[in-house]
Amino acid sequence: MPPRDSQPTAVPGPGHPAGGLPVAPSLAPAVEALRLPGSRGPDRHRIFVLSGAAILTAFLASATAELLVALIGLITNVSFYGRVSTAFSSPAGNTLGLVVIAVPIIGAVVVGLMARWGSPAIRGHGIPEAMEQVLLNQSRISPRVTLLKPLSAAVSIGTGGPFGAEGPIIATGGALGSLLGQLGRTTADERKILLSAGAAAGMTAIFGTPVSAVLLAIELLLFEYRPRSLVPVALAASVSAAVRIALHGPAPVFPMPQIAQPGGWALTLYVLLGAVIGLAAVYITRLLYAIEDGFEHLGVHWMWWPAIGAVAVGIIGYVSPRTLGVGYENIDQIVNGTLTGRVLLVLVILKAISWLIALGSGTSGGTLAPLFTVGGGIGALLGGLVAAWLPHVGFDPRVAGLVGMAAMFAGASHALLASVVFAFETTRQPIGLLPLLAGCTAAYLVSLRLMRYSIMTEKLARRGTPVRTEYTLDYLGRVLVREVAPTDVVTLDGDETIGRLRLWLNGAGAGATHQGFPVLDDKGELIGVVTRRDVLDPAADEAQPVRTLVKRAPVVIFDDNTLREAADQMVREHVGRLPVVQRHAPRHVVGIMTRSDLLEAHASRLAASAVAERSLSIPWPERRKAARA
Repeated sequence: MPPRDSQPTAVPGPGHPAGGLPVAPSLAPAVEALRLPGSRGPDRHRIFVLSGAAILTAFLASATAELLVALIGLITNVSFYGRVSTAFSSPAGNTLGLVVIAVPIIGAVVVGLMARWGSPAIRGHGIPEAMEQVLLNQSRISPRVTLLKPLSAAVSIGTGGPFGAEGPIIATGGALGSLLGQLGRTTADERKILLSAGAAAGMTAIFGTPVSAVLLAIELLLFEYRPRSLVPVALAASVSAAVRIALHGPAPVFPMPQIAQPGGWALTLYVLLGAVIGLAAVYITRLLYAIEDGFEHLGVHWMWWPAIGAVAVGIIGYVSPRTLGVGYENIDQIVNGTLTGRVLLVLVILKAISWLIALGSGTSGGTLAPLFTVGGGIGALLGGLVAAWLPHVGFDPRVAGLVGMAAMFAGASHALLASVVFAFETTRQPIGLLPLLAGCTAAYLVSLRLMRYSIMTEKLARRGTPVRTEYTLDYLGRVLVREVAPTDVVTLDGDETIGRLRLWLNGAGAGATHQGFPVLDDKGELIGVVTRRDVLDPAADEAQPVRTLVKRAPVVIFDDNTLREAADQMVREHVGRLPVVQRHAPRHVVGIMTRSDLLEAHASRLAASAVAERSLSIPWPERRKAARA
């Protein structure tokens, strides 16, 4: 019969290069070498190249952040105080009276014109737009956006827009990294790394928070956790932190007085506070997108939406000047406990309304500072009430403000770890880490239960690109080929005639239903693979040996490769089956791997999940009885 069993072959000599093993002289000339799977692990040389590019990106992002802050200061001073100065100042001390209403409107008109005639991509928070470029545009961001995004943000914030500078500079830093990647010879994955490095550097340049910036990049931008991405991003954040320390010193952005170690009851209350803040984050996110939907139904061009939203910003700014601008001083006073009572309550309500309307109108601005202000204010207000009612539990309103600040961002963005570490890095209060972890986790849990997408990913989901930010190890990357590949391989003798093989295929022999077969020489070594279609091709001469049907080098997979590597090999080589070989004998066939085998490998995972689901659906008494049995 034409089929034959494969036999072990001798180990090739040391002169055989990997991926280029010589074959028997009688083989077809087209079969010159084995097509082996690619090398394992990241290219270490590329990691060094990317790290160098990330460091350069960090310097550029840091310089851009300094320019942005100076430009915001200049526009703020000119708009609200009529003086020429780049010193960063708050619009809250202006004496313009009713004229203050016109200032945000003028700024919004300018932003609308920049978006209409420059680039619509400058509209929005900054982070969702960066995520969109990663997912849909191979991390390519236009150079025009790199210039216009910080300019539009400076105009918007400098004229009283209730935003933070961090969102635009995160987007700008990402654009710089993307642009640098486009100028060099980089892949889409490498551009994503540089984009994330620029974003992390931009956030660090504003807040001096390198660790949380790296975590934010991992949780929202990279969509992976590997050395090749972690190292460049971490280096970029470290360089940006060093630049910030050199220019502004090592002091935290929001310094706090020393706080006391919380007890068990206080920690319990921080958990409850986090849950309340998480609920608030859910409804703030829903309200934001409801306002965006409302602007979508206006009968005017979107270029004028920011100006319409700025009317509310101006009116609220006249009533409560603290709502204008970035408001970092408000956050500082909240965590210090100097902003309390009715003033704080008014600030929280009006800041939220002003920011939601302005951002919903599509102007250029950020989300972090407003979320911190609103969340911190709610936390401090509730903390003050609890401290007054239960003074003996050690519940600190300042810590409550800190927890509220971070929990609001954790609930809205689903970036749990970044939120916790950010609050710590901006205050340098290690005792606050445990309340932060407890409160932020509660907020995250509530948000996950009530909100499928975050404030960052909801926009992408509405555009038809749902984003999953969960990280799990690829199941195919955990299973080895030898654990799945069938070992009962039907092989063909390369010297058998095509005519006899056709008779066998048309009969009922074992393996007659197979679609592909490894072909072996007289030593039992792999020549190549032929398919049923090749054998039954009317153009093939029945008197010729089967080996003449082999048209290319055999594409193989090692038995200690993973199923993910096998799938990649199939895609790279455009084949549907792979002979399985061993590293010490790469022409000795020990198995066969097909696309069906790859899919079937998931059966055990699905079966285990089904068992777990069925066991959870059984009432506890019955489960306990079954376990005893």
